[in-house]
Amino acid sequence: MDPELLKRITARRAELDELEEQLAKQLAEVRAERDELAVAERVWSG
Repeated sequence: MDPELLKRITARRAELDELEEQLAKQLAEVRAERDELAVAERVWSG
């Protein structure tokens, strides 16, 4: 395999791994906030 191609594939995989981590963290934050809003809505509507 072309060493340059392998280098590019490895670099892209690292970028995607980092992006996946960021998105997973963001998704967890969104879900937590949505849960908090659902609780607040239940409390407010009473």
